[in-house]
Amino acid sequence: MTYLNLPIPPEVKMIYLDNGATAFPKLQEVYVQMDTFYRRAGVNPGRSGFDLCQEAGAMMDETRKLLCEFFGGKDPSHLVFGYNSTDTLNLAIWGLINPGDHVVTTHLEHNATLRPIWKLESLGSPVDWVDFDQSGYVDPSEIIKRLRKDTKAVVMNHASNVLGTVQDVAVVGRECRERGITTILDVSQSAGMVPVKMDELFVDVVCFTGHKSLMGPMGIGGMYVRDGVEIRHTRAGSTGVKSIQRNHLDEYPYRMEYGTPNLLGVAGLNAGIKWVDKLGVKAIHEHEMALWKTLRDGLANIEGVVTYCAKDVPGKERISVLTFNVEGLEAADTGTMLDVDHNIACRSGLHCAPMVHEHLGTDKINGAARFSIGTFNNEEHIQAAISAVAEIAEMQLKRKK
Repeated sequence: MTYLNLPIPPEVKMIYLDNGATAFPKLQEVYVQMDTFYRRAGVNPGRSGFDLCQEAGAMMDETRKLLCEFFGGKDPSHLVFGYNSTDTLNLAIWGLINPGDHVVTTHLEHNATLRPIWKLESLGSPVDWVDFDQSGYVDPSEIIKRLRKDTKAVVMNHASNVLGTVQDVAVVGRECRERGITTILDVSQSAGMVPVKMDELFVDVVCFTGHKSLMGPMGIGGMYVRDGVEIRHTRAGSTGVKSIQRNHLDEYPYRMEYGTPNLLGVAGLNAGIKWVDKLGVKAIHEHEMALWKTLRDGLANIEGVVTYCAKDVPGKERISVLTFNVEGLEAADTGTMLDVDHNIACRSGLHCAPMVHEHLGTDKINGAARFSIGTFNNEEHIQAAISAVAEIAEMQLKRKK
């Protein structure tokens, strides 16, 4: 295995293993693009006809095209920008599902999906919740079993932010397509790690964020909407064009975009997606998973450490997220010791995915610790993490005795 071995910027003084929350550091290309473009053409795109305005608009159009191709879309205008996945999932869910409509979703979801669905449920929508198995995967047939004549949508994530398991979306999407049921997919964790192609997955709406494996900054994300999928307006406001019109525009991308866009975020995402495209998702995934396997095997050999849904399953895919606990320790304490004593960043708690922890039983102990590997991580980081957890676990075992 040939690792990427990207140079760590000198400003980064710690071992960062919280890339599932946000990728850090960013690429030098992203920092430079955001700074130089915003200094040169940081004006409102599409609102006027002068040259800088046209340059800003052209950069946004280029980024739409790049992301449309990345997700296997056909019409760049159907790639709309938002703040993040939570933002666009809300646009898709509330724009496609009415209170009272039947919905199918899973226990693997992030609060970005859970809270809108719970709200719909409180307003009268019957919801079928599909659990995952002991390996962390949802059986597609269990989702299909719950489809009804009045099912409006299946809403699910592609990859779990807690377990790292990648779901077999294509089987579900194909069945939904045949039945005329809309499929909304959250690709927050998978986009930039594994291929996400609309036609191959048979999904109708893909919601993404830019600040994770697409290597962009925070505050920028979006969604791609398949042609023929009509998301109704749940917001209205400025579009910069057809200002005389009393109602918000129906044509894309204006249909789902509101007000002045995050030009700085789009500029950073433009550089990030170009880098991902150039390097290739396959190379990124191979690098991160090779490190993940070393980490998984290292933690598995430590007495007093429990990992969750980390065993290899033939034919199943995963991303480089590993969740664990040191027996007898609160996850928050593990995270604090990793930070203070070992200069390692991880994420502890419930990871905005409470139903996963309820299934695992870790909700009763306030969650778990999570390492999530990114492109800038290397073998030295992983060995340091294994050694740090081993030291914490040994200390806890001595305390017990």
